[in-house]
Amino acid sequence: MKTIEITQKKLSGTIKIPPSKSVSHRAIISAGLGKGVSKISNVLLSQDMIATCKAIEAIGADIEYKEESNHRYTLIIQGSNEVNLNTNEINCNESGSTLRFIIPILLLQDDEVIVTGEGRLVTRPMKPYYDLFKEKSIAFEHLTQGQDLPLAIKGKLTPGTYKLDGSVSSQFITGLLFALPLLSGDSVIEMTSDLESKPYVDITIEVLKSFGINIGNDDYQRFYLKGNQSYTPCDYRVEGDFSQGAFWLVGGIIGASIHCEDLNLVSQQGDKVIVEIIKAMGGKLDINSTDIRAKNSKIHSMVIDVSQCPDLVPILGVLGSLSQGTTQIINGERLRYKESDRLMATADVLNTLGGKVTETPDGLIIQGVEKFTGGKVKSHNDHRIAMAVAMASIASQEKIILEGAEAVNKSYPHFWEDFEKMGGEVIGINLGK
Repeated sequence: MKTIEITQKKLSGTIKIPPSKSVSHRAIISAGLGKGVSKISNVLLSQDMIATCKAIEAIGADIEYKEESNHRYTLIIQGSNEVNLNTNEINCNESGSTLRFIIPILLLQDDEVIVTGEGRLVTRPMKPYYDLFKEKSIAFEHLTQGQDLPLAIKGKLTPGTYKLDGSVSSQFITGLLFALPLLSGDSVIEMTSDLESKPYVDITIEVLKSFGINIGNDDYQRFYLKGNQSYTPCDYRVEGDFSQGAFWLVGGIIGASIHCEDLNLVSQQGDKVIVEIIKAMGGKLDINSTDIRAKNSKIHSMVIDVSQCPDLVPILGVLGSLSQGTTQIINGERLRYKESDRLMATADVLNTLGGKVTETPDGLIIQGVEKFTGGKVKSHNDHRIAMAVAMASIASQEKIILEGAEAVNKSYPHFWEDFEKMGGEVIGINLGK
């Protein structure tokens, strides 16, 4: 576990925001299911993305990796057209997206497959799929007592109606949206509860459309999927990631001035709401169509509903802590089942650093402070917690010691390199110098 020391420095400069992890997963899987060659450009090979690449290689796709610049890659993907397994075990590492997206795809064929993972992924909720397996007579077995993974599955999806609880994660819907159009008949996905994180489903539908798959959406209550569709190869560039951009935008608000490039304001990404949240709190943003400059601002508290943007909570915790008044984060109960219990982890690190944060069952109550005091904290093996701690250092009176700094590799392997380029000071991590 890597322990680093972060010195208080105001960040400034221009940064190209990393490509969207959510869009990348979907584009790579769509290309992997295509009949022919697709080119997916502006891909960051984080741990999660590598897990998805290996998963589609396991179902018969072939990938050529071409390095661009600034840690980005172009993937030349020869699609499998149909699922041709070359292994009976797929390791999703710690990627919940990879796990939940690949399972229905594996059920397009009827050989037994074992899906496994690492870290907290082995206990992340999977009940919506288990309920479907029982209803559709798909065999499944937990191979380790007390854990969801490794999971052995055997059976084949058939056209029909699929009822899903939408309150756990939109990833289950996305998994079925990938697979059901490839069946021989039409299918319907019916939601049995309100769908959380609707923007992630919007991203799925938009990416699938680029690859020739059409989905009917009846107000997020039913999704209509014509059968006998096929994935058409295409050239696809992954846009910048508002989930990652949020850290740098907040860094500019509490620091000096940060110019963020490659943020598409008409994106389907739900986390683009960070722009509206910052503005509503009094933050100064200069906005163009593909880039945003965040400038040092005095900000005030507000109530923030995170049901559609749960990944923003750690950095919103930092922003709320440095706001005047009391900020409330609500409707974030699902955050307890992420890479960490993110409500607990966010409260823990901010309180250790001198913040005043109280957990509620579904959120946080954050009293504003003038500055953080510094201290020693753990990343909780959570990439978003580690990056939030880095941004908290901008407004810290003393140094911050962070244990588990390598957690950023899950989504943003060169984060600390970018942090130093923007003026941050980090001791104890090898940046390849």
